[in-house]
Amino acid sequence: MARILAVDDSPTILEMIKAILESGGHDVITAVDGAAALESARAESPDLILLDVMLPKLDGYRVCRLLKFDQNYKSIPIIMLTAKTEEQAMATGIRTGANQYLTKPVEPDTLLTAVATELDKAQG
Repeated sequence: MARILAVDDSPTILEMIKAILESGGHDVITAVDGAAALESARAESPDLILLDVMLPKLDGYRVCRLLKFDQNYKSIPIIMLTAKTEEQAMATGIRTGANQYLTKPVEPDTLLTAVATELDKAQG
């Protein structure tokens, strides 16, 4: 069972993501803005982070960049999960350090597969 930080500013989407991840046997912690995401990531050291791009306080790109350029957190896989579907947005996500970039709405199986893939890579 992995500990996953899910970050989204929509409580409805956050609950949906949490339910999907918990159905896959994961322990889920949540944050609703970029500043809280950064604080939770540093306090909890999750096994993986699911990160929205459009967030209050700090956007997902900035959160990703800050974590990926920090020696203590750079190995945590980050999957961006966002409504931003433009190619440039995807390229920016990968360039800032995201391991994967998924767009909403996402099928539960697609999300769980992406999470399993990144957790497997991180372990090994």
